[in-house]
Amino acid sequence: MIKKNDEKISFITAVGANGEGIVKEEGCVIFLPFAFLGEKVRYKVLKVKKNIAFGKVLEVLVPAEERVKPVCPLFQKCGGCQLQHIKYTEQLKMKRKTVADCFHKIAGIDPEVQPTVRADNPYAYRNKLQIPVADRDGETVIGFYAENTHRVIRTDKCPIHPDWAEKIIAVFNEYIKEFHIKGYREDTNEGDLRHIVVRAVNEQFIVTMVCLKENIAGTDFLYDRLKDLFGKVTLYLNVNDARTNVIFGKTFRLIGGESTYVASMGKIRYEFGVQSFLQVNAEMSEKMYKKVVELAAPDEDSVVIDAFSGAGLMTAMLAQKAKKAYGVEIVPEAVKCADSLARFNNLSDKMENICGKCEDVLPALIPTLKREFGKVTLVFDPPRKGVEANVLSAASEAGVDKIVYVSCNPATLARDVGLLVGSLKEVDGAIVKSENFTPLFTLQYVRPFDFFPQTRHVESVVLLERQTAGMNT
Repeated sequence: MIKKNDEKISFITAVGANGEGIVKEEGCVIFLPFAFLGEKVRYKVLKVKKNIAFGKVLEVLVPAEERVKPVCPLFQKCGGCQLQHIKYTEQLKMKRKTVADCFHKIAGIDPEVQPTVRADNPYAYRNKLQIPVADRDGETVIGFYAENTHRVIRTDKCPIHPDWAEKIIAVFNEYIKEFHIKGYREDTNEGDLRHIVVRAVNEQFIVTMVCLKENIAGTDFLYDRLKDLFGKVTLYLNVNDARTNVIFGKTFRLIGGESTYVASMGKIRYEFGVQSFLQVNAEMSEKMYKKVVELAAPDEDSVVIDAFSGAGLMTAMLAQKAKKAYGVEIVPEAVKCADSLARFNNLSDKMENICGKCEDVLPALIPTLKREFGKVTLVFDPPRKGVEANVLSAASEAGVDKIVYVSCNPATLARDVGLLVGSLKEVDGAIVKSENFTPLFTLQYVRPFDFFPQTRHVESVVLLERQTAGMNT
């Protein structure tokens, strides 16, 4: 019987979806972060729950050939990365297997999963820095949270961020020292500075200091130092005095610089501002968006619906080739940005942005467009929770010809594809497997994209086409 605080020596026989090593012992499955397949490890059991346990590797006795020395000295302390100890080529294989396993276990189907699209830059790829500032025993500390905690680990540089992040952290450390700025204390909801958020595109930077109050010393000094370093830089002060995990409050005050900057992806030019959503890996975003357009194959005889369309970048790329593209998005500010994007790229007559919930809009929009235009392609790019069941039903019942699904969560992707294909069904609010079913769609393409090297996260793109003959899985 496995018990808490047991120390054991075992071989890793499998790897979990989060990159952790798995040991099976005495009828118990034990998850060990930072261990890898085939390794012999000495470990300590930290938590036991029925027949599942979680432990900590104390020593790697026989390392795997795929193990490498982590680049970051804070690896295993900071919670940002989980896979730096594994060769990059092996990380790509792990993520492919994660996607395939989800389809098999959750949806009961086994599609051919294409090899993971690798990042050209497995380090220094993030265009966004989001870092907390904390009071630690009277000292103001800039750093990232330890895994599953709000304990800040001091950080001067991070290898998955470009060099500019190290420079910005150094400037803020200088500013904090010069003006005696206090970090945030969660227990008392006190302090001056609680977060630093930076968005960077094409050497243009929007920096936001998230503070508990609007008036804080030295903001002009800080802006001048940032401008000396970067040239095209904007500094905002955001006020957030709420006890919340949400980073931004409602109030933004411009300290210096332009409110927006212009960037481009492919042939689409776009503006980005302090609250704009940007994929954190620009290189992989462009690769994936090009693949989405290729799979959707829009032409002058078809219309495309871009569900969960955000600020409309993908909608615009689809609109360039389609008869018309419709974006559906719940956030009013994002829809305004999408309308501006359409005007900015002379696409107003080919791109229509609708503000509303997908589950409210799509059940009526899909059949209307189907009757009017005949060919309708649907692009899904939902949040991690996936797509609402009634939206999936609307897509099926209204006769959508093709679905391209972009996912940041392999588990909800597999569930939703199972519901679309028919291998899963909803019974009394529960999702269950269908024993006998007639496939509604053919699953033609599945491919992971490595947006987040060194971490457990993976994006995926799939293509489903309305079934006309036998299923291809």
